[in-house]
Formats: sequence, structure tokens, C-alpha cells
Amino acid sequence: MAKYALVTGGSRGIGRAVAVRLAKAGYNILINYVSRIGEAEKTMALIREAGQDGEILQFDVASAEETRKALEGWQARNPEEYIEVIVNNAGIRRDNIMALMPEDDWNRVLQVSLGGFFNVTQPLLAPMMRRKYGRIISMASVSGLMGMQGQANYSAAKAGIISASKALAKEIARKNITVNCVAPGFIKTDMTEGLDEATLCRNIPAGRFGTVEEVADVVAFLASPEASYVTGNVISINGGLYT
Repeated sequence: MAKYALVTGGSRGIGRAVAVRLAKAGYNILINYVSRIGEAEKTMALIREAGQDGEILQFDVASAEETRKALEGWQARNPEEYIEVIVNNAGIRRDNIMALMPEDDWNRVLQVSLGGFFNVTQPLLAPMMRRKYGRIISMASVSGLMGMQGQANYSAAKAGIISASKALAKEIARKNITVNCVAPGFIKTDMTEGLDEATLCRNIPAGRFGTVEEVADVVAFLASPEASYVTGNVISINGGLYT
């Protein structure tokens, strides 16, 4: 039987690196994307180079209806299979100080990150519980642990994911399903382009930004059978930028 992992926001950046790393671990990958089909196709090509296959699924994780329709459609096409690894990676930033933050920027960031966590995870829990095996890994952030000025919306969303993951971990631990978060610090991705890297690195003991591959390696461990006693945890990947 093939093994399946779903990576939301899997078309580029950390999501792409995670998708390829899990493919190397033997998973067929379901790549979720919203608008950049070309980037999703590049990720799928890399997955096939790694010797696995998968499927590209277009849906907005912020929409419960779109998400459920896409996941139910996949299940109908694959009635004997189930998604045993979920990586909730989709997220957006709309930074601003709260005094100047438009209401839509607050709502949209929470809808994608925190709403997406629920919309994707909830409908996939029942199959995991029936099979008595699963791995749920969600992308948090240093912002969700310590709060970052100019990111009240992003910090709130990521902190919410952390607390929700801890609660869910307690609910389903007896079903051999683990729920964890990884909290990247400054990682070289599209989302950190434009930041003053030289200045920021002065506060990072490792003296550099991290790579997407370093994040993906931690996700791959948490997705593995070897991580069966690790649940309800947040693993920071931040070069010593302690929170």
C-alpha cells in the first residue's frame, strides 16, 4: 500500500522542501497550492525525481468548503488509501503595526493559518483514527512563541496553532497519532526577502539564516515512526534565537 502525505502551501519555499524530503522518505505527496500552478508542477517534478509520485490539489485552505471538497474528491478517487501525514504549512504575512492594520489583513492571516489548520486537519482525523496511525505537523513560527512587533496577526495565528496542536495531541495520543509544531526562526525563503539579513544575523547566535532543507529534515523526523513518543511539542529551528 502506498503511503500519502499532504503538504499545504507545498508549491515553493519550506513547503516544497518538505514535500521533496518526505518523498525521499517514501511518501507519495499531495501538493496543495492556491494560485501558482507552475511552481506546484516544479515541486511535483522534484518529487518524481526522488522516486515517488503524487497529485496536485488546488484549494484555499481558508475555505472550509473548498478544502473539504478537494479532500473528499481525493478520497473518492483513492478509496483504499488514507493520508497518514499532514503538514500544515500554508500561511501568509500581512505585516503592519496594529494601529494601522486593516481589518481584512487581520482576518485573512488568521483564516489562512489558523482556519486552515482546522479546515485541513479536522476532516482527515477520522481515517487516521480508524487506522490508528498518523502524523500531524504544523508550521508555527518564532513569532508565535514570542510575538513580533508589526506581526500581531501573524503572531496570533501561529500561537493559536501551537495551542490547538497541544490540545489535539492530548485528544488523540492513544490512537497512535502525534501532533507537533515546528517553529522556524529566520529561514531563507520568499517570505524573508527584503529583510535586513545582515542586521538580523547579529542577533542570531549561529550568525546566519536557516535553510528550507534544515526545516524539512526536522519535519521528516516528526513524520517518521521513530518519533512515535514525541507529541504536543514545538521544535524551534532558529539558530539559537531563543524565545
